[in-house]
Amino acid sequence: MKRWPRAGRWSMYVGVAILFAILCAVLSQWQFARNEQREAANALIANNYDAAPVPLTELMTGTDDFAPGDEWRPVALTGEYLADDQLLARNRAQGGTSAYEVIVPFQLDDGRIIAVDRGWIPPADGGGPETAPAPPDGEVTVTARLRPSEPLPPSGRGAPDGQLPTIHAPQVAAVAGESTITTAYAVMVEEDPAVAERPQPLAEPEQDPGPHLSYAIQWILFAIMGFGFIGYMIRTEIRATDEDEDDPDELDAPAPRKKRDKGRRDRDMEEEDALLDAAER
Repeated sequence: MKRWPRAGRWSMYVGVAILFAILCAVLSQWQFARNEQREAANALIANNYDAAPVPLTELMTGTDDFAPGDEWRPVALTGEYLADDQLLARNRAQGGTSAYEVIVPFQLDDGRIIAVDRGWIPPADGGGPETAPAPPDGEVTVTARLRPSEPLPPSGRGAPDGQLPTIHAPQVAAVAGESTITTAYAVMVEEDPAVAERPQPLAEPEQDPGPHLSYAIQWILFAIMGFGFIGYMIRTEIRATDEDEDDPDELDAPAPRKKRDKGRRDRDMEEEDALLDAAER
């Protein structure tokens, strides 16, 4: 690379810095977008999670009119559990383990069905889930928070009979043999009448802003550092060239004179004195 013309090398340096800066800008914008999404999700939780419960009909009059802004809104549901169609959503991160969440279809008084997540149960010692506590019989009033139906796994991963890979409303409907299930499901807060034993309640959602903003700023700093590094390389090369031009050519420099040996100088003086003595005689 040193054989290249100086302008060519510098142009390549600057081009590499520009490409690196573009990459950093793309990654920075991605982190800014992630940060905005996280802030919006946290604001939704803060605004909706502890709101007063309202009848489901105030938020949804059909089965597919769930609004994303109503996520985590508490609602009051009146109807009865379809306990025979109970399902378990597997591999759920609850209680520090791969737990099972208990999903029970709930038929409302108006005929619609909504999947209710009653909580989670741990895996049994021998593998598989523990026995899930049964829901109350007859008419029940459930206070729950709305959540959107989860997508199916992109890998196509399935689940054993009686279990779900995700809380996907159409799959719950297929098991229940119903077509009127809502696209939202509900996370139970409490039910009346209450039963003596119920699944463990789900943990509250986290509102951690995450590291996305700091990562975005770091990518911007990396881009600036890239230009700074290229500037340093060019400056170092200029200094090295200037020093080479200031140094004298070693081939043109006079060879250093060798010092005559002191002993040889003394012998020469003695021989010269002897010649002078002989001439005088």
